[in-house]
Amino acid sequence: MKYRVLLLVITGLWLSGCSSFFGNHAGKNTVSSSLVQYLYPDEESRKAISESIPHLQLPVKVGIAFIPPTGGAYGSVLDSKTQMDLLEKVRSSFKEYEYIDRIEIIPATYLAQGKGFDTLDQLARLYDVDIMALVSYDQMARSYENNAALLYWTIVGMYVIPGNDNSVQTFVDTAVFDVASRKMLFRAPGLSKTERSSTAVGAEKNMHRQSLQGFELAVDDMVVNLNSELDRFKTRVKEEKVASVEYRNRSYGGGALGGVVCAGLLLLAFARRGSLRS
Repeated sequence: MKYRVLLLVITGLWLSGCSSFFGNHAGKNTVSSSLVQYLYPDEESRKAISESIPHLQLPVKVGIAFIPPTGGAYGSVLDSKTQMDLLEKVRSSFKEYEYIDRIEIIPATYLAQGKGFDTLDQLARLYDVDIMALVSYDQMARSYENNAALLYWTIVGMYVIPGNDNSVQTFVDTAVFDVASRKMLFRAPGLSKTERSSTAVGAEKNMHRQSLQGFELAVDDMVVNLNSELDRFKTRVKEEKVASVEYRNRSYGGGALGGVVCAGLLLLAFARRGSLRS
């Protein structure tokens, strides 16, 4: 009886030791970037700007980039390659629009060389773009140790691995600016939340996969919202005159396809005149 009690005590202590060994993966990590802090880093940059109406030349040339992170150690998942892959998804969704000439993906390292609209002006000249789409983000990853421990029997005895509940919440936001007037044209958010259980041994790897998946899902949601906001912006241009629109070298008061229609009418007129002369 005494040996059985002693064995239970030793086993309990051993299990506690295993639990503490594998239970160091609980915690919270965040990574984020801030649009406001990037564009308005000091008091001088926060002064009132001109009330001029943006003047857009169609088809527009767009640059898109992630804003560099403001801090946090949990940013390795959003490395340069991942950023380029995510932005490529955005570019692929909009490259067929006839009023968009091209979309240039700009590495975040270029934005990290400076802050504010002066940096955007330099990048716009470098990439020859009229519009800048800046993507900011905020991701919080939590891992909680739960009571659903996994019990294994091996040739050396009992083996316990505590379980973890992992939750990742991701928010991305794209703000589209006219570089010349420094006015925001529209913005679109994207949200995602993933929850998953894992063993404590695989918690770190699982959190990395969840973090990446969180960004992918949030960007997908953002693309849908960008389409909606773009349609809403076109309506506002026509009805509220929030921007003037020019197609190539002629102005058509907000009609994105006005230049194409007028050019077609001119061609028909010339063709008809030629047929009458013959």
